[in-house]
Amino acid sequence: MSQLELIPTTATPAVAPVERPRPGSRADRLRKPLAKDALKQLAEQNGVCVRPLALRRTDIATGVTEVVEVPCGATLAVKCTPCAERGRRLRIQQIREGWHLADEPAVRPEEPGEDVLALVRVRAHLEFEREAVQYQPMTPNERVTHLAEIDAAIAELDEALAETSLRGHLTPKDRDDRPRRKRSTRRRQDSPDLPRLPVDPRTVGRAYSGKAGKTHRPSMLVTLTLGSHGAVHSHLRRGPYVAPCECGQRHGPYDDVLGTPVDPTTYDYRRAALDAIHFARVLDRWWQNVRRAAGWNVQYAGAVELQRRLAPHAHFAIRGTLPRRLLKQIAAATYHQVWWPPFNEPIYRVDKPPVWDVDQQAYVDPKTREPLPTWGEALDALEEPDARPAYVARLGRIDARGIEQGTKDAERSIRYVTKYVTKDLTQAKPRSEAQKAHFDRLHAELSVLPCSPTCANWLLYGVQPDGVKAGLTPGRCTGKVHQRSTLGFTGRRVLVSRQWSGKTLADHRADNRAWVRAILAGGMADTEEHDQAADETDGPNRYRFELARPEDPDVPPLEHRLLRAISARIRWRADLDIARQRTAVAVSATDRPAALAA
Repeated sequence: MSQLELIPTTATPAVAPVERPRPGSRADRLRKPLAKDALKQLAEQNGVCVRPLALRRTDIATGVTEVVEVPCGATLAVKCTPCAERGRRLRIQQIREGWHLADEPAVRPEEPGEDVLALVRVRAHLEFEREAVQYQPMTPNERVTHLAEIDAAIAELDEALAETSLRGHLTPKDRDDRPRRKRSTRRRQDSPDLPRLPVDPRTVGRAYSGKAGKTHRPSMLVTLTLGSHGAVHSHLRRGPYVAPCECGQRHGPYDDVLGTPVDPTTYDYRRAALDAIHFARVLDRWWQNVRRAAGWNVQYAGAVELQRRLAPHAHFAIRGTLPRRLLKQIAAATYHQVWWPPFNEPIYRVDKPPVWDVDQQAYVDPKTREPLPTWGEALDALEEPDARPAYVARLGRIDARGIEQGTKDAERSIRYVTKYVTKDLTQAKPRSEAQKAHFDRLHAELSVLPCSPTCANWLLYGVQPDGVKAGLTPGRCTGKVHQRSTLGFTGRRVLVSRQWSGKTLADHRADNRAWVRAILAGGMADTEEHDQAADETDGPNRYRFELARPEDPDVPPLEHRLLRAISARIRWRADLDIARQRTAVAVSATDRPAALAA
């Protein structure tokens, strides 16, 4: 026997030929790609909105009417991928430009003119006269008539103030004579105290001197997480090794039981649901505590997403640095008290709720016919000295690390923060029966908890909601808290402080358009003059817009509009590439807006 015969040989398995359906058969037709899918795929590849809105624009000066298209502006990829991706790149640009600023981005407001101050002066006299009516000797009918005349004059003057350059409202829109309920601001005894410093208006972080006179201005990436509601299956990686989970097994990164409770019977679903409902309020309280404890106006930009255990957590880019010890102290001392009527145990069942009584205009007990306490009466019970909040939401773990400007870590962190901006909170569907059961159990808990003072679920706890009306069905509240697409979280997905970059998304879009115009024009010298001339010619009130219906005769079918938009985008990109090559010397790559880097 030769040596070659000792080497085991593995026979290549025969691959069965793929049996193609008979040409012209139904199976053969079903295998062919759909024309609409090909059109949508091509539109997404070229960044064309797949759901454009047709608007009818009328020129007030000339009377010419034409149909124009605007992108839908969707922020979720399931609705429109190009618009969502365009919004994500704008967020990346916004975070990048405001993260490591060395100068204050705040814009000082202008002084009001004398014409504005004259209107405010007249408004002050009217407010004085309205208050003086209460003390003048007159009949009730005369007082009501006089107040109505003053209120009409105030409304007319407020409309005149709204047309001036004032930003915001001079007074609240509606008068509310009801006394405000005040709560004590004393900190809870079970929470650690925090240093409270006077907040300096600066927003720029501290700079450090390094070797060879180099100045470092680091910033931070912070992740805020809720506390534990029970042990869950986790993929615990410790360097090259995978540590055992609390169940005693080692799970892979794509195990079907990840995020599900180790013991579903002891998992606190009620607290998990309540923490998700009030997580946005906890974040607001967190930033208040950070600024008071740090002593300066800390700026942030970040996004909220769901963990595998379906609990919300947030990633924030913070301008400047703070001691990690202080951040952990703030996280341990941050809480939000929910001053609602008690809702520990339901009094009524979903299938046998209180009923609406037409005569009493209230919900009554189905057996005794006694009306339930109103929302105001339930809150009056909380005025007692020994009253306790219905729930206290707290933060859990915090991770913080420093980020240096201009490094690869900074760019990776920005994309990490905006990774799930275009996706729905619950877009990752459960893959196994355990994950589906965990999802359903949490949603079932959310469906019977109150989400706001006007929630219909208050009927289950023996309280009439605020602004009660007929037709409320407990267990079927239409609030976003109870929807399967949010799982309790109803706040804003993207959170950016007001003085982060000194610009809004509209400002960043304008910067990008100005850069494109400059490139296509061959230079950047005439950009500002061209924009100013266009603004003076058009004016803000030259055009009147209205939504055009798809069945209107002057509105082409969607497929025709998409084909034209795809061709226009391809030609535009080709012209832009040629113009960029022509002006490569005049306009460097650093002058390009970050959103157009791709």
